[in-house]
Amino acid sequence: MSQSIHSGTHEKIVLFDGVCNLCNGVVQFVIKRNKHATLRFAALQSETGQAFLKQFNLPTDSFESFVFISGNTYFTKSTAALQLTRHLDGSWRLLYGLIIFPRFLRDWVYSLVAKSRYKVFGRTDSCMVPTPELRSRFLV
Repeated sequence: MSQSIHSGTHEKIVLFDGVCNLCNGVVQFVIKRNKHATLRFAALQSETGQAFLKQFNLPTDSFESFVFISGNTYFTKSTAALQLTRHLDGSWRLLYGLIIFPRFLRDWVYSLVAKSRYKVFGRTDSCMVPTPELRSRFLV
């Protein structure tokens, strides 16, 4: 799903489940493959993440999807994941080609992973704390 909204920024922002081990791993993966540091990050549970969710009229208590914000548009579920790949270095960008599959099918697969992510990958008690080197990439 995508929705155009004025976010007041032209930045690319990834809102992720800060207590999900899979999500934290994905963030680390993305950081390593976004060498030009064009992406910024915030946990959905953080004050910043909650403010974006409210601004976009998204649920503030359900973290089944991460949100990718690009300028004035936000994306969720599989579309967010595929939009994110467009900002990765190297051949990872080719994954965006999966956008040709119908959204209902992509989102079904996405939802299967999202629903079992805590069981399979676990969760932490608190949101990820970025290292001092990465702190500028995270919105607080």
